[in-house]
Amino acid sequence: MNEYSAVVSLAALAQEVRLRVFRALVVAGQDGLTPSSLAEQLEVAGNTLSFHLKELSHAGLITQERQGRNLIYRASFATMNELLAYLTENCCQGQECLATEAASCGC
Repeated sequence: MNEYSAVVSLAALAQEVRLRVFRALVVAGQDGLTPSSLAEQLEVAGNTLSFHLKELSHAGLITQERQGRNLIYRASFATMNELLAYLTENCCQGQECLATEAASCGC
């Protein structure tokens, strides 16, 4: 991941509804969720949800697949992992960190 892609991803997540949508899709895993399930679960209007799904998709954070008459949205775990790796690549001065070491070094 490069700096531009990281900024686009972080900008997409820097909004309450989009962050909630992304987290719900992470929890759903590979099964994903339909827009109607997401709207109901998150109590978000359909048209509002559609806008946020588009933004997350544009950032590469989610994928969409048509299954019959339904659209299934899933978190893009590859993009999520690339973003996390980019953000932490120099953590602990480039050394592998344990959770307690990361907390003590400010990572």
